Amino acid sequence: MMKAFILRYPLSITIILVVTFLSFFKPPSTDLDDVPGIDKLVHTGMYFVMAGLLWLEFYRGRRKTGAPIWHAWIGAFLCPLIYGGMVELLQEYCTEHRGGEWLDFGANSLGVILAAIVAYFILPKVFANK
Repeated sequence: MMKAFILRYPLSITIILVVTFLSFFKPPSTDLDDVPGIDKLVHTGMYFVMAGLLWLEFYRGRRKTGAPIWHAWIGAFLCPLIYGGMVELLQEYCTEHRGGEWLDFGANSLGVILAAIVAYFILPKVFANK
């Protein structure tokens, strides 16, 4: 079961690990630190890519598994939202160099929502043609 999951979602698992690493390491100081809102843009992008890949790999493997679409709404929408909230809480209460922020959680959620919109309107058409 676990091997099948890993084989079905290899890119998503890799991105989840990368997002986890990026969420907890101490980033170096750069000139981009002075750009207002860059942090929120990065959060939105990370979660858009993570949720988007989950949607993409779900649709890619859906013919083989016959999984209903509500599985994707749980795995590619609800789980990344919960994950983003948990990461922010862990940053706030378990690290000294990172702090959890509501606006970061909002940016995480925005990325997941944008990925769901793209998945809802575009991916069924892309995979229906194959």
